[in-house]
Amino acid sequence: MDGEFHLHDYLKRIGYSGTPAADLATLKTLQAAHLAAIPFEAIDPYLRRPVQLDPAAIQAKLVRGNRGGYCFEQNLLFKAALEALGFAITGLAGRVRWMAPPESPLGPKTHMLLKAELPEGSYIVDVGFGACLLDAPLQFATDIEQQTALGTYRLSRSGELFALSAKRQGAWRTMYVFDTQPQLQSDYELGNWFTSTNPSIPLTTRLIAERVVDGRRYRLIDRLVSTERRDGEVAAERTLQNANELDEVLRDTFGITPPVPADEIFRRTGG
Repeated sequence: MDGEFHLHDYLKRIGYSGTPAADLATLKTLQAAHLAAIPFEAIDPYLRRPVQLDPAAIQAKLVRGNRGGYCFEQNLLFKAALEALGFAITGLAGRVRWMAPPESPLGPKTHMLLKAELPEGSYIVDVGFGACLLDAPLQFATDIEQQTALGTYRLSRSGELFALSAKRQGAWRTMYVFDTQPQLQSDYELGNWFTSTNPSIPLTTRLIAERVVDGRRYRLIDRLVSTERRDGEVAAERTLQNANELDEVLRDTFGITPPVPADEIFRRTGG
């Protein structure tokens, strides 16, 4: 992230008060704190509002604005924080497969993820995959099951492509595929524009938010709010009945101050 980054403000935003170091323990703590404090949300694409990736805009929205963001915003912010702390981070890009049939062709690079280099080896770091937020760093190692507090994951390889999969209610589901080619800011700008404006992308057609905190995964899709345990096991769900309930859920469950009145968002979910 070019431009001035305010590390103190970021650490305060995520509630981190320890002494950070560029090590695995700190990385795990920071990732969990980031996810608990800064929810995934794509309200701006849903409302056809522009999503800006410059440092000032991301910090104004996610750090000071009581908002969350989606993959490009989230992972650019996290990358800046990690680099400010001395971590060696590479920005990568992925092709989303979450909703795609296995035999379908690969789509464009519409997801951002990170690779961290630590004394223990390389790790995948991702705080922005809103269909299944990754709650901890994963070893960059293929064909082993890796368990986190809320999920079970597996990395596989075919040629130059790696595929990250999550176990969901007993079955494996591919999240995205990616290679290890470092990405430029301009690559992310292009992916961000496509993802936030294309009418075929779910983020422009559905209200989506997700937060991982206190051992639970909270998800909002249009008017359906759900709470999940490990590996996608649904613990509770309910349908929101009016704009007041939506406003309450956005603020209390997801920690989001919506950019427009909740009734404007609620009306859009109905149609």
